[in-house]
Amino acid sequence: MPFERYGVLSGTVYRHYRDQPDDQGRWFHIHVEVDAPAGRYQCAIDVDSHQSNVGVEWKTLTLDAHTLGQAAALTPGYHDLAPSPDSGALDYLRHPPLVDHSGVLFQRRPPTWLEELLDLLGSHPWQAGTNLDAATALEPLLAPGRPILVFGEPFDDDPPGDLGMHNIHQNQGDPAGSQWWPENGIWQDGATATRRPDGRYDVFLNKFSSQAAHTNILGHPAN
Repeated sequence: MPFERYGVLSGTVYRHYRDQPDDQGRWFHIHVEVDAPAGRYQCAIDVDSHQSNVGVEWKTLTLDAHTLGQAAALTPGYHDLAPSPDSGALDYLRHPPLVDHSGVLFQRRPPTWLEELLDLLGSHPWQAGTNLDAATALEPLLAPGRPILVFGEPFDDDPPGDLGMHNIHQNQGDPAGSQWWPENGIWQDGATATRRPDGRYDVFLNKFSSQAAHTNILGHPAN
């Protein structure tokens, strides 16, 4: 089933660091510490995969604040987002027709900010390379003191006070039989966006090469 909780963390970058390499020198995440009113959040952003045959792909782009929609106007802290185009949630792939909660297809024009975002996402090709290549694209966005938006799934607060975000990547299109198939869903994609001094946002999107580029209304690969 899709995530029980999905949302965005609004805060300020404290610092970032890479995973410790394993015995083969591999590392898989950039960890970003984000200060928000509830405390310091640990955010794990994927820049590689534990499966050797699955690579990570990414794209970076710069957006005006209004193109990020409601998320750019949120107060500091974590905010749940409904899995819908009007909540501020992200979906790398969705275009109309949209689907309401009854499962009935309907045609309507998406919000202007969403149209602009989808156009921009589609106009920038996905990049592929090593974890070092992905880190080189991401790390310049993570300057200490920058305001940041982190879209993804919050950690379970167990033990209490364990603040963090993960699944900060595309969260749909995983193939049947994979361990992530049950978590496929629409309007729950992760992303990292930091605000520049000029008010625009630098955005890092990431996905796994095994994830489909077209999905059905359940977020599963479309035939």
